[in-house]
Amino acid sequence: MIYVFDDFTFDLDKRELRAGQRVIELQPQVFDVLQFLLANHDRVVGKDELLAAVWHGRIVSESTLASRINAARNAIGDNGDDQRLIRTVLRKGFRFVGEVREVQSTDAARAGACDDSADSPVAEPPALPKQTVTFCRSRQGVNLAVASIGSGAPVVRAGHWGTHIDYDLQNPLTGPLLRRLGGNFHLIRYDGRGMGLSDWTVSEMSFVTFLDDLETVVDSLGLRRFALLGMHSGAAVSIAYAVRYPRRVSKLVLYGGYAQGHQQRDLSRDADWAKAMTVLVGSSQEHPVFIRAFSSWWLLSGTPEQVQWFVDLAQASHSSESQAKFARAVGNIDVADLLPMVRTPTIVFHSIRDHLIPFSQGRSLACSIPNATLMALDSENHVLLSSEPAWMKMMEEMEAFLADQD
Repeated sequence: MIYVFDDFTFDLDKRELRAGQRVIELQPQVFDVLQFLLANHDRVVGKDELLAAVWHGRIVSESTLASRINAARNAIGDNGDDQRLIRTVLRKGFRFVGEVREVQSTDAARAGACDDSADSPVAEPPALPKQTVTFCRSRQGVNLAVASIGSGAPVVRAGHWGTHIDYDLQNPLTGPLLRRLGGNFHLIRYDGRGMGLSDWTVSEMSFVTFLDDLETVVDSLGLRRFALLGMHSGAAVSIAYAVRYPRRVSKLVLYGGYAQGHQQRDLSRDADWAKAMTVLVGSSQEHPVFIRAFSSWWLLSGTPEQVQWFVDLAQASHSSESQAKFARAVGNIDVADLLPMVRTPTIVFHSIRDHLIPFSQGRSLACSIPNATLMALDSENHVLLSSEPAWMKMMEEMEAFLADQD
């Protein structure tokens, strides 16, 4: 099904908004808001109804909803003053007031092909892979959400900060890497306790529970041998697991990782910085401006739109309480003594000018893990953008490394 309005086509199957042949990038929640308004253009949609449809019962602030409405308006050339297409109905909600036609995708494609004024065709982004979501329960009784996509050799991504297995596959910041790996391997991801679709209310969050979550997921799936992808704080968890179960881990991929949290390093600057980050991240739900400040460490060269992707993912992934617990837990990580004990073939990826986790931390991992390979990435971002040349280099090297699993 495609909705056609004004000069735009809104393709549900491809999850695309187009102006002619030009694809307009939409953050997933903005896409969902616009989709719900278009599907119900014959009536006023209440705020509570819109929140339930897009956020599935999660508690979000009025400002969050307002920002998504504003983003939807901007994408289709509307604004809060004119309200030419999306109208705010006082004390009732919102309504899409533009003229909307519903057509089948084959009809729209035929119409586009006959449009002599269209620009050269734009490469279509890959469709979202089919994903299976299941749950398992830890020894402490915590329900953990697990996602599986693709086929082939199994690759397990260890849990880390800012995951939501349903949302991060769609988010333009995290989705490209996940979809690329899911197209070549059997990619398994999970949300750690206190995150994403897993239980948010947990009594304890520590490195011990991080490792327990990974063990729970792997055992529940009956995986006998697999590659481990440790990103950010998940790198330390992956290292500890590989040392504990060397026969189960075929390959170890570490990206933007470290062996010691800020509280465990001998630099007073890092300790002071960690305390500030704990306060900043722990208050991000009540004060979204804080998470925007934090985003500058992850995306130093990010555009306002890319920063918004980061903010949206962070807000969907954690409560303020779990974010504060997580920040304290990762600050006390210390697996430095385990590094010489790793016997798994290992590759380490790290951005040269990473301002969140200095390049020296990635280099230290590669120096201390026997026979590890270090891939220095020419970027200043902690999480690479798929538009960066370094991203493609990383993916090619990662896929080649993972292709040969015994």
